[in-house]
Amino acid sequence: MTSIAMIEAAAERLAGHARRTPLLSSPFLDEIAGRPVFVKAECLQHTGSFKFRGAFNAVSALAPDGVIAFSSGNHAQGVALSARMKGIPSVIIMPSDAPAVKIDNTRALGAEVILYDRATEDRDEIGERLAAQRGLTLIKPFDMAEVIAGQGTTGLEIVEQAAEAGVSDAQVFVPCGGGGLSSGIALALDARAPGMRMHTTEPEGFDDVARSLLAGAIQRNNQLSGSICDAIITPQPGNLTWPIIQRLAGPGQVVTEEEALKAMALAFDRLRIVIEPGGAVALAAALFRPGDGPVIAVASGGNVDRAMMVRALST
Repeated sequence: MTSIAMIEAAAERLAGHARRTPLLSSPFLDEIAGRPVFVKAECLQHTGSFKFRGAFNAVSALAPDGVIAFSSGNHAQGVALSARMKGIPSVIIMPSDAPAVKIDNTRALGAEVILYDRATEDRDEIGERLAAQRGLTLIKPFDMAEVIAGQGTTGLEIVEQAAEAGVSDAQVFVPCGGGGLSSGIALALDARAPGMRMHTTEPEGFDDVARSLLAGAIQRNNQLSGSICDAIITPQPGNLTWPIIQRLAGPGQVVTEEEALKAMALAFDRLRIVIEPGGAVALAAALFRPGDGPVIAVASGGNVDRAMMVRALST
């Protein structure tokens, strides 16, 4: 079970390797939201997303001879870079409809990429089979204690940076797929900032975590493709992440794709950062959902195709 001690150990492993990404703000965003808005820019992390944290921590802690992972792109790049830094081979299983930039970048980082159809094939089955056949260690994208701990270091930084900004009480909105980042941040906040509470954010139609929180039990998405927020589309919350989220999270937030695109444009215009659609849902919730008091939105990734960014800037 992931603990604050594991998150602190992950922070030590990541020291000198992961970036301490900035906590940004803009009076223009505050005006739109009607309250102070801070953005944790994990889109500026190595490989363009928070996923490097969990990947590097898991690879470092487990010290395997070779790794395999399945991912729509951000975890893929995090594992590929971590493996290259550790001098070991990596195999990445990616959906064939993942953005081309993510597939290309993963290959450029030295990984062998195997594509699959996420609507008809089971990535877990493919990963476990190839891991056994090739003697590789499977680094899961979210349902793994070492990965959750690595992602939780984002929460430790949020607490420190918010304190520097004079903020001790706040809602913390986090883009959520399987829940690795959400659960890790929730654990860090619970231990270090009791005045802050984590809220998952998801795109409309793929809000399994929000529905799970309402039902008090895991709910599945009815479809696994068809959203521009590909980075956070998973079948359901993870078996390890769900109990943490259920215990520590506030009500889930759900936004439309149009709101995510608007948030991308505003982040570019006002903060000069690039966020992908899935990484922008937390900022969308912060800007377009009513609330009181400061809100901290995690911009979880920035690996967006040029065409999608042009679409966002045209909204």
